[in-house]
Amino acid sequence: MVRVFFDGQAMVGGPFHAKVADSLIGPARTAPGYRFFSIDDVCPGLLCDATVDAAIEGELYEITLEHLRDVILPGEPRELELGVIKLEDGSACLSMLLARGEVERGVHREITHHGGWRAYLATLGRTA
Repeated sequence: MVRVFFDGQAMVGGPFHAKVADSLIGPARTAPGYRFFSIDDVCPGLLCDATVDAAIEGELYEITLEHLRDVILPGEPRELELGVIKLEDGSACLSMLLARGEVERGVHREITHHGGWRAYLATLGRTA
């Protein structure tokens, strides 16, 4: 079993939540030091950046590596990659990060100041 921080469409109320619903531990936040980006307003991605004091809201899940490999990762966009992050409580877990080279492309909207995917979607008149 591995702990995974989801901060987008797999959270409660999101279109992909059914894939992980039985694995929910509860709400969680990253430690400070993460930027947050929208990928075409479809899903978000984290980017580690020790120069920012932002923490991002999400949810923590515990899933099998097989479920991660067979169900979750095949559906992730190419702009994201699996990585390890630090949570607010200091512990480590897996999460989907903005892939190397993506921020340099300059095509993803930074949404760090919203503090989370649901807050960002609310500005678009949508819910997760």
